[in-house]
Amino acid sequence: MKQLFQWRNLLVGWLALIALVFVWGSLQPEAVAENEGKAKRLFAMPRADVIHAPRDNPVTIPLSAAPNAAFTAQTRLGFTSGDQWEPAIAADRFGHVYILYPQYLGVPGCPTCANPTMILQVSNNRGAAWNSPTIIYPAGAASGGQWDAQIAVDPVDGRTVYAAWMQDNKSDIVVARSDDFGVTWNVVIADATNSATDKPILAVRGQDVYVGYNHAQTVWVSASHDGGATWNSYKVNPNGKLGWSLAGGGTVTPNGHVYFSWAGYRQNGGAKGPVNLFISKSTDGGQTWANNVLDVSGAPPDCSAYLCGWAYLGAQVVMTSDAQGNLYALWNMNTTDKAPNRVYFAKSTNAGAAWSTKVDVSLAPQDKAHAFPAIAATGNGDVRISWMDARASGDLWNTYYRRSTNGGSSWSAESDLSTYVAGYSYIQPNGFNYPFGDYYEMDIDDQGKTHLIWGEAVNYDSPGSIWYSQGQ
Repeated sequence: MKQLFQWRNLLVGWLALIALVFVWGSLQPEAVAENEGKAKRLFAMPRADVIHAPRDNPVTIPLSAAPNAAFTAQTRLGFTSGDQWEPAIAADRFGHVYILYPQYLGVPGCPTCANPTMILQVSNNRGAAWNSPTIIYPAGAASGGQWDAQIAVDPVDGRTVYAAWMQDNKSDIVVARSDDFGVTWNVVIADATNSATDKPILAVRGQDVYVGYNHAQTVWVSASHDGGATWNSYKVNPNGKLGWSLAGGGTVTPNGHVYFSWAGYRQNGGAKGPVNLFISKSTDGGQTWANNVLDVSGAPPDCSAYLCGWAYLGAQVVMTSDAQGNLYALWNMNTTDKAPNRVYFAKSTNAGAAWSTKVDVSLAPQDKAHAFPAIAATGNGDVRISWMDARASGDLWNTYYRRSTNGGSSWSAESDLSTYVAGYSYIQPNGFNYPFGDYYEMDIDDQGKTHLIWGEAVNYDSPGSIWYSQGQ
């Protein structure tokens, strides 16, 4: 009888633990907004073979090996062991290009680093060669993990670089500033919460620094007006009407107005749709916000065959602005629930009061999946866009790029940036198996060159890697 009670107590204990994990997971934005695959990475232990892998990994870009005359062949950045995910990129006006990403499954040479840990890699010659990856914030490398990389250069001085990420089990929004081209960083906590945040987006201009993010089904923006030294946090949707919102883009225009773009999922934790695509605007330093719907998408497509959850291929909207204050938005969405998404573009020349009619910018067949828009702009009307779609034979994915010099009135031909690299099971001659990460990014340097960084893998939950290309 005593043994029976012991077994019963053990069973009750396990059931309680399972219930606790389920409840905890259901309350986390990451678990609700993305999928079980990321949860597997969250709890995966660092691997000994990754920790003991070589740490020195400088990279030289084969500029002359580009099969596409406009862009270099894709080249792997980051550590070559472990799992690289969701990279961010920024370029300054002094020849430096920066990438920041979370490294999963361990960091070479760092047995105490958390899973994941933020990794910085810098080029000092506009992307022609890259220094070895480094830990951007060693003091925080073991503090409950670091997620969702963001990096941006101040467009006013062209040299001050800011980075942002979530830390301490995603409860803290961290912002770092470097005044010496990424050699050293001053790190502060912009906002500390009592539960997980999600999808921080960084927007910078002069002394104004903003980070937008989701917290407990409310959209927040933390704002600094002294170059990141001190911070205040404000609700963007005090009435909670944006739904479960995942930020996609942000920008600060020359007149000091700040904008963030969001995908607001009305049905939390399920693919029932619809999804509101918002542009939020503040003219008083982030204290108050006006939220306007740019478009409405149907429910996200199912991607469980690739181990990803309901929102992974769902609607997402990114945005930017040019030197004249014109606004540009790029987003993926569908008009029929769970149907493949398309990619659309629109612009505003009157501070977001009105937007142009949306334009489908992809030349892929209508039944092919599209996702993960990226956008950058400079000058007056020079706007560049990128996305991934599965038009290739066998539903393989590729990364595509187009450029407009007239604010999106017309576009260049499509450039396929994905190139074959031998030795990777997920890269085929005509594309790669699956996008890796909820987003990727692009930026424009001082000589007008475009720099892109994206992720590829077999599926959502498999170890993957990040790839770089540059061109016009």
